Amino acid sequence: MSQKSKSNQSNSPTPQIPVAPPWLRAVLIASMALAVIRLFGASAGEELSYSQFKRDIAAGKIERVVVSDSTVQGRYRASGVEGESPKIFSTARIPDDGLVEVLEANGVEFIGRNPSPLLTLVGWIAPVLIFVGAWFFIMKRFNPAQGGVMSLGKSKAKIVAEDQTGITFADVAGQEEAKDELTEIVKFLATPERYRALGGKLPRGALLVGPPGTGKTMLAKAVAGEAKVPFFSISGSEFVELFVGMGAARVRDLFSEAQKKAPCIVFIDELDALGKARGIGGMVGGHDERENTLNQLLVEMDGFDTTAGVVILAATNRPEVLDPALLRAGRFDRQVLVDRPDRIGREAILRVHSRGVKLAPDVDLGILAQRTPGFVGADLANIVNEAALLAARRDKADVSMADFDEAIDRVVAGLEKKNRLITPKEKRTVAVHELGHALVAAFTPGSDKVHKISIVPRGLAALGYTQQLPTEDRYLMTREELEAKVDVLLGGRAAEQVIFGEISTGAHNDLQRATEIVQSMVLEYGMGDTLGVLTYPKRRGAFLGDQLAGEGPRPYSEATAQALDEEMKKLMERRMDRVIRLIRRKRALLDSLAEVLLEKEVIEAAEFERLVEQHRDSAQDAA
Repeated sequence: MSQKSKSNQSNSPTPQIPVAPPWLRAVLIASMALAVIRLFGASAGEELSYSQFKRDIAAGKIERVVVSDSTVQGRYRASGVEGESPKIFSTARIPDDGLVEVLEANGVEFIGRNPSPLLTLVGWIAPVLIFVGAWFFIMKRFNPAQGGVMSLGKSKAKIVAEDQTGITFADVAGQEEAKDELTEIVKFLATPERYRALGGKLPRGALLVGPPGTGKTMLAKAVAGEAKVPFFSISGSEFVELFVGMGAARVRDLFSEAQKKAPCIVFIDELDALGKARGIGGMVGGHDERENTLNQLLVEMDGFDTTAGVVILAATNRPEVLDPALLRAGRFDRQVLVDRPDRIGREAILRVHSRGVKLAPDVDLGILAQRTPGFVGADLANIVNEAALLAARRDKADVSMADFDEAIDRVVAGLEKKNRLITPKEKRTVAVHELGHALVAAFTPGSDKVHKISIVPRGLAALGYTQQLPTEDRYLMTREELEAKVDVLLGGRAAEQVIFGEISTGAHNDLQRATEIVQSMVLEYGMGDTLGVLTYPKRRGAFLGDQLAGEGPRPYSEATAQALDEEMKKLMERRMDRVIRLIRRKRALLDSLAEVLLEKEVIEAAEFERLVEQHRDSAQDAA
């Protein structure tokens, strides 16, 4: 397609179908109904009983009658009064063999009328039309986005013109590697002759893989915006339909439309809804429609012309469930990882989302990026928006660092519950629990730095929290660092046990997370003391459909399973003993910090470090 023709296509307005206003449609319907009544209306004039009709004939009052199969209509003789027209009457036809003789004897003109073929046809067709119309109406009500039942096989993809995506690579931050991978597709779509001259072929498809919220959909739109080509967007679930065969028909229609608009990009979001591996989910049918749709997608991806310039982009956060046939070379040639951004990427994302926000001079996006490890682009956009809303609620002229801190706390721990009533005993228990986490983190090598300690209730069940701030993004964890994480998680329960001599239910989530770490250390990482450098796979979800699903057999013996349980139990007990000893040694510091926390409810990193250093200095002086 030439550049000129593409420009003309994008600038031409989309034709709009004129729609009559409601009052005009009502008038038209009323006029049509009146015309039908006038044309096919049954009785006209006065209704007579058949006996009265026979008496009027005998009295010579009737001048003319029209006899049909069901009715008898007629006209009375003129009364002779000037200006008065003869009366019209009608009566139901009753089988009467002597009617003709009576009419002839009384000089009444009569004629017979056969039923109208049009009226008979309407009588047969009208019920069918009413039924079909009602069915169309019901289907339209159930799925108003469709253009009626006749469009069930049509593609529901949203088409965005080449100059309307509104997103380029400049709007996507924190995914530099993914953008580099997709840049080649952009260049091919923009200048295909450069690659064809060397015999190169455009990749059929690219699969964007990554956690939710990392920007996979935005990246696909940015590719279309950079290449300035039409963009077809559809979700994998929109192919699956109630009626068998409709999904495959939509796939065919989508690729047919894409070929007409080439060069273009077809983006299928949530591909796992459509491309889940065949044969999963039970031995008896139930998935035939989805599998037929997937088969049609595989056929279309093999059959379309790569030189036409149609690129298939798809996104999923569950690549492990996709059918292997989708991932082979020649279909989705490339798998582009759209991972969680690192610290530099998070800072770039914050910079993009804060373009239209009036920031105070004290805002440091680098510190905010450091405080948000593991956050994806959607989370960071939410933080910027929450901070702006908080500043507006407080009638500020700009958004300060304090607003961002509060926004992060709201996203991480939930909304602050100011009206939640907590007894003094519960409040002291929460303070001791959170300080237990903080003290273990402060005196454990390999642990992350404590950033904030709070006993302000937040969210549904959080009565307090201790926030740690990693100094850098980590991709590998040593055994010492994993044990340090377990120690910090057990610190709250250990502090309650040392201070109060009893434990509460507040450590439920801590124990759950600590158990998961210990299980991974023993079962997956080979960090046990007695079982050697072996890995023991966990039981996976039933959707994988393999022998490890659900309650299936383990790939190791019961004796090994018992040994694994013992290994995990011993490891957890050793970490708990170490934490309890640490808390007992720091009992004085814990008591003094508890008084400060109960008074202020929040201790920031600088104050916590100052109090810990004062304790160290006093301990050295005492020694």
